[in-house]
Amino acid sequence: MATVLWIIAVLIGIAGVVALLRRQILWGIILIVVALLVGPGGVSIFNV
Repeated sequence: MATVLWIIAVLIGIAGVVALLRRQILWGIILIVVALLVGPGGVSIFNV
């Protein structure tokens, strides 16, 4: 389960960076924050 969450977090993080590069600042920040919340290295919302 941790591996799946890590992969999902990486994909969301990459999407956030791509959004930032396309000058979609708000969408990019939201995606990066969601990646940090989902990722097992951060504060996972699934551990509560």
